[in-house]
Amino acid sequence: MASARNPLLTESSLPFRLPQFADIREEHYGEAFAVGMTEQREEVAAISANPDAPTIENTLVALERSGRVLDRVASVFFNKASSDSTAFTDDLEQELAPLLAAHHDAITLDPALFARIDDLWQRVDELDLDAETRYLLERYRTEFTLAGAGLDAEQKRRLSAVNAELATLTTRFEKNLLADTNDLAVHVLDVTELDGMEEGQLAAAREAAAERGLDEGYLITLPLFTGHPLLASLTRRDLRERIMTASRSRGIRGGDHDNRDLVLEVTRLRAQRARLLGFRDHASSVTADETARTPEAVAELLGRLAPAAARNAAAEKAALRDAAQGEIDEVRSWDWPFYAERVRRARYDVDTAAMKPYFELERVLRDGVFHAAERLYGVTFREREDLLAYHPDARVFEVTEGDGTPVGLYIGDFYTRDSKRGGAWMNALVSQSSLLDEPVVVVNNLNIGKPPAGMPTLLTVDETETLFHEFGHALHGLFARVRYPRFSGTNVFRDFVEFPSQVNEMWMLWPEVLANYAVHHETGEPMPADLVERLEASSTWGQGFGTSEYLAAALLDQAWHRITADDEVTDVAAFEARALAEAGLADEAVPPRYASTYFAHTFAGGYDAGYYSYIWSEVLDADTVEWFRENGGLTRENGDRFRARLLGVGGAKNPLEAYRDFRGRDARIEPLLERRGLN
Repeated sequence: MASARNPLLTESSLPFRLPQFADIREEHYGEAFAVGMTEQREEVAAISANPDAPTIENTLVALERSGRVLDRVASVFFNKASSDSTAFTDDLEQELAPLLAAHHDAITLDPALFARIDDLWQRVDELDLDAETRYLLERYRTEFTLAGAGLDAEQKRRLSAVNAELATLTTRFEKNLLADTNDLAVHVLDVTELDGMEEGQLAAAREAAAERGLDEGYLITLPLFTGHPLLASLTRRDLRERIMTASRSRGIRGGDHDNRDLVLEVTRLRAQRARLLGFRDHASSVTADETARTPEAVAELLGRLAPAAARNAAAEKAALRDAAQGEIDEVRSWDWPFYAERVRRARYDVDTAAMKPYFELERVLRDGVFHAAERLYGVTFREREDLLAYHPDARVFEVTEGDGTPVGLYIGDFYTRDSKRGGAWMNALVSQSSLLDEPVVVVNNLNIGKPPAGMPTLLTVDETETLFHEFGHALHGLFARVRYPRFSGTNVFRDFVEFPSQVNEMWMLWPEVLANYAVHHETGEPMPADLVERLEASSTWGQGFGTSEYLAAALLDQAWHRITADDEVTDVAAFEARALAEAGLADEAVPPRYASTYFAHTFAGGYDAGYYSYIWSEVLDADTVEWFRENGGLTRENGDRFRARLLGVGGAKNPLEAYRDFRGRDARIEPLLERRGLN
């Protein structure tokens, strides 16, 4: 019997239905998942067994209304599991993974349910549907078909077994990665080894060591990607090598956290599933329901960019050799960021480390990120200290229109901790839907080092850009106004979802925005204009490395997922080496941004065969930045157009149609080539 006191079983009474975190206990999660799955299975069974002829109301709308308890607990739990995990959440997540996969399959593989959806689809032109409802029917028919709804009973049984196993394996991959990343943090006892680190960075490293119970020294924790921000400033080459070696060792050291067998098994099972579904390989099954449509289209874009990126990286490497002459014999991966910064300073008189005092977190957030949104969209932000989030570091802000109309809640969780997975991301805790009368609550997670109490949080250029990027996802979630929950917020094609967030990065250095937030945290002096001009002048420096490391990861993701069910791969390292060599990106000094055993995007994060999405979306992003510049930049008129025709649409329209509606044409690739120095 469900407990009446379980806060996850009923709608929250808090503003915007913010989850009642103060009342949620660990034992509530399992109970709510069990109740939620049972309720939705009963709701779907009633739809399937309905003796009346299928209608939009008794089939699609009924499906959209189903599973409210399950949606509620899943949103809260999986945010908790990624942002502030515990041994309990780790165990429960691994227990739930196959159960939720089976639950999903029971719905999408239900033959009676699919027959009702297909019946509606066959009569679509007779139904006189509005555009959003017609698109909803199209999406249901497509997604059920691609999920295997048309398979026979034995094929469905095999498919469900594969899906359950994959859910278990990908969950284990993520847990292994977090544990190994924490375990491989670099402990430094002698402060003299840390030459090149600033006072705030040293304090954060000392704090990290203390939090681990280390009485002495400093702890350098690892980000999700291969490199490390400190590689650009640490003068001790042996320490830089230790950090890079630790990063690249994740998942390959043997023992409980080795991910190599998981990589092989996950890709094997995905290939088998693709064959069951009638596709050559997993990449084909994924792109069939993305804007790219085929892996060949992805290969054409990546293949067009890779040779130019490799040439630019080679030219940069030659410049690094000249800069390092007499100091090292060969430029290695742990040397590249250090000497790249030296060249940047020499050529452009730019020291990115000198910009950190101007990027204090609170100013960046309120006077930069929020200010740009206020100027563009007319919204305001007010911190709600009376509303409790899921962790003491997570802060709640209420977002309203200029006239006071509520928009939603924004939660910012900016600091790193051992219980948080790496990287940066956006989640929705409550997803807007007029059908369900649901408001919206979104979360941004970053992994910024937390300084001791009383010290300012100073951001790097990259961290500042990341905050603007993730806030672009948040705006997408906050502004989407749709009827059906399936289309809420960022529920768009995977290779489109990064587009709004990438566009939002442009405001970081936009003159009116920068002038409002980039002031020295001690003196209050604005960032010198010539420093910004030099930074922008240097924007193509390092693009050879940056584009190459990204493309190497994207092409590696594609290679793993072009494997067929007949292929046998037994050696992860050998497969990686061959894939990078075939792509022309096999320079040891420019490793992939993510190697296979710590590639969370593709083996745990939903970007399998989809990591190409970032640069695919960047074609649209660069073209959109050009549009803003041509049309006056940071104006309400421009913001209202972008909000109404793109952000506000959510997933309720084909995204490329929405883009054409905004831009008046398809995107051109030339702005991207110019931005990355690839033309």
